[in-house]
Amino acid sequence: MIDLKGKRALVTGGSRGIGAAIALALAENGADVAITYQYSAEKALAVAKSVEKTGRRAVAIQADSADPEAITRAVSEAVSALGGLDVLVNSAAIGHVGTIADLDVKQYQAVMDINVRGPVLFAKAVIPHLAEGGRIITVGSALGERVPFPGITTYAMSKAALTSFTRGLSRELGPRGITVNLVQPGATDTDSNPANSAGSDFQRSLTSLGRYGEPREVANAVVFLASPASSVITGAILTADAGAIA
Repeated sequence: MIDLKGKRALVTGGSRGIGAAIALALAENGADVAITYQYSAEKALAVAKSVEKTGRRAVAIQADSADPEAITRAVSEAVSALGGLDVLVNSAAIGHVGTIADLDVKQYQAVMDINVRGPVLFAKAVIPHLAEGGRIITVGSALGERVPFPGITTYAMSKAALTSFTRGLSRELGPRGITVNLVQPGATDTDSNPANSAGSDFQRSLTSLGRYGEPREVANAVVFLASPASSVITGAILTADAGAIA
């Protein structure tokens, strides 16, 4: 077990899927956790209750990751509820399927606002609250590094941007002893990409392990990067994709 006792974490998009698994894993290892959600209040409260069952503090905060004012408010509420912040996990994201030729500009902007601008603005709001040993961890995608089929260009480019964000921010915050890292999941069994979907066999065929990942497996990578065990790791990309881009 990794010891995160006394740590306070904010997980964006923590009401379901990978974000929910991250929130619970952080709590099981000793951290108090705030999560943000946009629509799923019931699911967010269920995650908060699961966190509280581990003996840790929890708070669910409604916030649209495409809204700069909501981001600032969410960080303020998390700091107030937990007494500060030590870890930010940027997990909130939306998907997009479609070709550039048929691109809807509003959909494109929504993807960029949530998947790229959201992590940047959450980091901006959290940085003043982080002390030495602080952590910023962003959940990207292996599709940001390799695009193995058509129709996912917009989503892939939004995730590719997170690599430069991670590396650049690590240079900015390194002198303060704060690390910044990126976790890149591959196909992961969630509501948005279930392992029994129509295209799941093809996605499995791209991997070395021949299977989907589980949300908890991605969460384990985040917990490691949030812990003192990763103290020398920053500006790094940890890919958890069952070998899809090997």
